[in-house]
Order: sequence, then structure tokens, then C-alpha cells
Amino acid sequence: MAIASSLLAPTSGLGKELTLKIAVTSDVHGNYFPYNFITRSPGDGSLARVATRVNELRDSLGRDRVILLDNGDILQGQPTAYYYNFIKTDAPHLTARMLKWLDYDAETIGNHDVETGHAVYDRYRKDLGSLPLLGANVIDRTTGKPYLQPYTVLDKNGIRIAVLGLLTPAIPAWLPETLWDGLEFEDMVESAGKWVPYIMENEKPDLLIGLFHSGRDFSKMTGEWRENASLLVAEQVPGFDFIFMGHDHTLFNSTANDKVDSSAVILNPANNANHLAEGNVTFILDDNGKVIGKKLSGQLTSLDDIVPNSAFMAMFDSEKNEILDFVNRKIGTSEGDFSVRDAYFGPSAFMQLLHDLQLTISGAEISLAAPLSFDAIIRKGDLHMSDMFTLYKYENMLYTLEMTGRELKDYLEMSYSLWTDVMNSQDDNLLLFSGLRTAAKGDYAKLLNPSYNFDSAAGINYKVDVTKPQGEKITITSMSDGTPFDFDKIYRVAVNSYRGNGGGDLLTKGAGIPHDELKSRVVSSTDKDLRFYLIKEIEKRGKISPEVVSNWKFIPEDFVKDAVRRDRKTLFGD
Repeated sequence: MAIASSLLAPTSGLGKELTLKIAVTSDVHGNYFPYNFITRSPGDGSLARVATRVNELRDSLGRDRVILLDNGDILQGQPTAYYYNFIKTDAPHLTARMLKWLDYDAETIGNHDVETGHAVYDRYRKDLGSLPLLGANVIDRTTGKPYLQPYTVLDKNGIRIAVLGLLTPAIPAWLPETLWDGLEFEDMVESAGKWVPYIMENEKPDLLIGLFHSGRDFSKMTGEWRENASLLVAEQVPGFDFIFMGHDHTLFNSTANDKVDSSAVILNPANNANHLAEGNVTFILDDNGKVIGKKLSGQLTSLDDIVPNSAFMAMFDSEKNEILDFVNRKIGTSEGDFSVRDAYFGPSAFMQLLHDLQLTISGAEISLAAPLSFDAIIRKGDLHMSDMFTLYKYENMLYTLEMTGRELKDYLEMSYSLWTDVMNSQDDNLLLFSGLRTAAKGDYAKLLNPSYNFDSAAGINYKVDVTKPQGEKITITSMSDGTPFDFDKIYRVAVNSYRGNGGGDLLTKGAGIPHDELKSRVVSSTDKDLRFYLIKEIEKRGKISPEVVSNWKFIPEDFVKDAVRRDRKTLFGD
């Protein structure tokens, strides 16, 4: 996708011209090589393809006329990142080495980078050396000052370019405080409102770039935090020439959108290094080299047809082979297929495996979990380490927390309301599709809400009436062992740490538990990520078998039968 437009600042029409290019990646999620280490097959995007495109730009414009930036969420996703985060910790971080080899100018931290914990991102920042890791609104509680470098100033051909980094402040809604101990996260508009005047007065830049790990839809709150505030900053804090967004995995180019109330060019390359956001700026200079005007434009460049850079591949070949050895390690056997696709339409073997493992590891009475990967499958045969990234996508810990029966019911009411539409006839959809509305995240474009908030339960028997609105959908008939379910009883419930800290609002807006009370509800927590314990349990068992426990169902069953078939075809084409 390449969409270009031009915004012309008033000039005298006289003087020399100097052109610079700003190339930006975001939400790379460990996709460094043109290979998917989870599916163990060739992959799209990658930093290897970014290297080819950036070299083309540097060769055509001149190396000192290309600015290369990354917008965070680079330390989580593919096993490439996981291996250097948690396994090979005695070596310089591979990601830092790659960014320095590619000669990046700056990077903003992302929420999934924070998710790795202090030990990882503090080591990573050190390994970056002089390459600045930005985050103006990441505040050190002890000093009250930014924990990370707030901005950097680059000098390109005598042109001063300031880059301000901001992170979505909703970290406390998703992550255990142990991962960001000693930090707090300012509202993005508030932080930009302080730093832009400071930068303008003290640095006097010729160009101001916002590098924001935050998306575009500021209409929704995540707990008490405005998660996606990039466009709000653009509208309320003047002075930016370019704003590069991230986090929501959605392609965006403001020069092709007349609804954006900002003079800045705003771009988002989405995720996995499948696209490169490219800002173009031509400076009009007077005879003394002073900037007297600017021409700005933006485009999103697809990397689909780009050949991976051979020098990059050669440089990091031994690391690639070491990671391949890691993901190819056998940890057990699967006696059948486990498909995420089944999880959208009723009880599934995939979700039953996850619920069973959560209950075993935690010792809880009830498990709550969602399909974290939108579409994935574990195949019959040998189980490898790579399959564990299919089973569990994120580095969440496992919590056991206390909830009343009433809170559980209300929690499920919200979950299935995010998941399913209200059917008035057999011709209606079962699933809640985005339609003309904006999807919550680019990965889930056909769904209004991401599937990682579609929690089902194990340990209880219940029905979901798809003809009813939220509050009337769920009927819990008993515990799964046949004993009565009690709305007033306190149950021990297994949830991941994202959910346990308020992620997705199911505990807060759904169950009605105040956010500041969530911490006191946690009875226990694993000390390592849940995937680590899933691996240990599967290694102990030796094999897993697909099993569907029909502890819940959509009703009326005849009413939803055709909708399941239609919606499955819409979602997956099968």
C-alpha cells in the first residue's frame, strides 16, 4: 500500500531545497527474520526486508538524509525475542544488536516491551548504547522525572530534527506492578503539552516528530486511562510536523483521511514489519541555510515484494540457527489437532486444553481464559517448543483470585456481549462483527472486539442465550461436578495476569470490582510466565489429546446452527 499526498507550508518560492526521508517501523513483535518461528515456515515482513528498503532509500537520497525510527513492541511476539529476553540472557540482546546494525536513530518503548519486566528492558536499554530508548511519559516515582530519555535531537545536513517519544499510559490496566515497579505513566496529552514548548524553546528544531506507541481511537477508555491518544495529541498539542502511531496494529495515513483535525502528517505502519511508514519532507532554505518553508507528505510502503537483505541475513545467521534449535525442541506428543477456530462457536479442544492446564497449575476451582491467537492450530504429531507460542501467545503470569458467584456471572455477561451479537432471527450473525464500525485492533478487522477478550469458563456448567442482551445472556446451572453454584460463595478462579490487572475491563466493568481492589483479590501468582508452566506440565504428561467438554453452549441450539456455519465462513472462509 503506498498512499502519498503533499502538504505545502507557505514559502517565498525562493531558495534551495533539501529532502529528507523518515522511515518508521512499529509493533515488529520479534519479526526479525523472513521466517515464522511459531509455524516454522517462511514469513512475511521482517527487519530483513526493512533493511533492503532502507538501503534503497539511503542509496537514492544519501545515508545522512534518511532517519530510521522504531515505535516499540519489538521485544515480544516471535520466539526470537523470547529467547533473548529469558533464555540467553548472558549475551547482548539480539534486538539491540540488530537495531544498531541497521543504524536506527531512536526508538520509543512499547507496552509489550514493558511486559518483559525490568530485568529485560533495563538490560536491553543498556545494550542499545547510544541509541536512545524514548518515553517522555514514563516517570520515575522516586525522582518525578522521566525514567527514559524523553526526546532526542538529530542533526541531518544542518537540519535539527526533534523526536518526542510517548507510550500508551494504560500499562497498569494490563501488567502486574512487579513488571513496572517504581514507575508511573502520564497522560499523553498532558505530557506532550509540557514537552513540546520545552523542546521548541530549548532546542529550536526545524522539524518536530512525535513517535507515539499509541493508536488512534481516543473515544474509548481502558480503565481510567486513555489508551489510544495519538490523534488527540495531534489535535490538542500544536507543533508536530509528523506523528507516527503504533499499538493498534492498523494502517493509517492522515493525508488520505480528511476527518483528522491536525496539520501534522500522521502515519501508522501497523505490525510485524509488513509495511514501512515513510514521511517525506523537503525543506526550503534561504541563502544562509535557514529553513524558511517545508513540504510534507506521507506514504505507507508495503514490504511484501521486498527481497530480504542478504548482508543482514548473513550477519545474524548463527543466531537464527540457535533460535531454530530452540523452537524445534520436542516437548511431547499431540494425539490430534487443536484449532482455535472452533473456540468461537462453542466448547473446543483448544480452550479445554488451556483451561485444564490453568486449573492443574493453579489448583483453582474455576478457570477463565480466551483464545489469545486469532487463528492458530496445533497439529497431530510431535509437539515442539514452537507450538507453545501457538497455545499461549503472551508472557502473562497465572493468577488465582477470589470472586463471588455473582461476579463470575456478570464477568461472563460482558465477555459474551463482546463476543456475540443479539440475534433477533435465524438470519442474524452469531458473532459481533465490526461491519461499518471500527474494529478494536487491526488483527481482528472483521470482529468488533479482539478475541483475547472472549473468555469462556471451565469448572461450571452454563448456557449463553444469544437472543438476550448483556445481563440476561448467562444462566449458570451448576458446578461441573454437579454440585450447586452459589452466587454468594467466594470461588478461587484462575486467570492470566493481563485479566487479573484489569485488562479488557471484564473484572472491572463486567464483574464490577473496583480497579484498586483487584490486587487484594489475588491469592497467588506464578513467578514466571504461564507459558513456562504450560511447557513443564506438558513435558510431565508426555502427550495431550483433543477433548471437548461440553460444559457450556449457545442457545437456542437450532436458532444458532446456521449462524455458526455462516459466521465461520465469513471469519475463516471454511
